[in-house]
Amino acid sequence: MAYVDGFVIPVQKAKLDAYKDMSSKAGRIWRELGALEFRECVGDDVKPGKLTSFPQSVMLEEGEVVVFSWIVYASRARRDEVNAKVMKDPRMAEFMKQENMPFDGKRMMYGGFEMVVDM
Repeated sequence: MAYVDGFVIPVQKAKLDAYKDMSSKAGRIWRELGALEFRECVGDDVKPGKLTSFPQSVMLEEGEVVVFSWIVYASRARRDEVNAKVMKDPRMAEFMKQENMPFDGKRMMYGGFEMVVDM
C-alpha cells in the first residue's frame, strides 16, 4: 500500500495566492523527485467544533483559512528517499526561509500515514 504525508495549515486569506504559487512550484519538485500525488485543498466547509476541528487544530485566526494537503508515495521507504532529495534540492531553499513562508509554520500539523484502504 501507498504512504501519505498529511498536512493541515493556517494560511492568511491575503496570502493565499502566494501560498498557491509556492505550493505549485514545490509540488512540481516533489513529483519530479518521485511523489505519486501532490494535493492542496482550501477549506470551504470547515466549521469550528465543540471539542475539536480543523480550525481548532491550527488555532485558526481571523482572516485565515484552513488548507488541507497530502502527498502520496509508493511506500514509507520511498517517501523517506523523496523527502531527503526534496530537502536538499536548491529550488526549495527560498521556500524554507521563514520570511518567504506565506503561512505560520509553527501552527502547521503534519504526519506520515500508512494507507490501509484505497478504493
